[in-house]
Amino acid sequence: MRLIQNMCTIAEYPTPGSSGSAAAASIDCCLSAVSGRRLVKIAVVGASGVGKTALVVRFLTKRFIGDYERNAGNLYTRQVQIEGETLAIQVQDTPGVQIHEQGLSCNEQLNRCIRWADAVVIVFSIIDYKSYELISQLHQHVQQLHPGARLPVVIVANKADLLHIKQVEPQHGLQLANMLGCTFYEVSVSENYNDVYNAFHVLCKEVSHKQQVASTPEKRRTSLIPRPKSPNMQDLKRRFKQALSAKVRTVTSV
Repeated sequence: MRLIQNMCTIAEYPTPGSSGSAAAASIDCCLSAVSGRRLVKIAVVGASGVGKTALVVRFLTKRFIGDYERNAGNLYTRQVQIEGETLAIQVQDTPGVQIHEQGLSCNEQLNRCIRWADAVVIVFSIIDYKSYELISQLHQHVQQLHPGARLPVVIVANKADLLHIKQVEPQHGLQLANMLGCTFYEVSVSENYNDVYNAFHVLCKEVSHKQQVASTPEKRRTSLIPRPKSPNMQDLKRRFKQALSAKVRTVTSV
């Protein structure tokens, strides 16, 4: 699935870390598209088949597309209004995570995406218990890739419309999210756009507030630094004092 629309609203870019002239051209388009806007970067991670791509496209376009090619990991961008400010957000779709006896199977591409992100959406499916079992380890892995800073994370339980074949109870997802200190949303990507939007909106809002707090001390410090005096003004003052002193000596001698 390829999603290419107006560069000022939605566009597709290469995965972070990609190279080549085509990638560079796309990145240049991205930079011009988001010029003058604060940027929020979100990575969407989870097991294979939980609906990550459908979730991202639903958020970006309000449309639900039920069938996708295998996810190669695409980067999308759009603009959103958060508390009266227009933010440019980039959403990184990622390949599915696998779990083995040794633990999570996270390749370097996925790790780069997580390091790049300001916030993460962890997705599982209520009809796939194994995808639910990944959440704790995946959350721990995300935080390990951001040492010294607690990354904002939202946990999304997808496919809420398939209650007749569910393997995970809604309260289990909520309890796990509370234990991990994350916001939790149970959504049906196919049936409800508002819940999908709210999950991304809360992340954008949290990242925006963190960016504002981080920038405030620097602004305050900068404002306290006195502006250097103009050399020309100092020279004028010196000449004025010399002229005044000479005039005083002339009057005294008379």
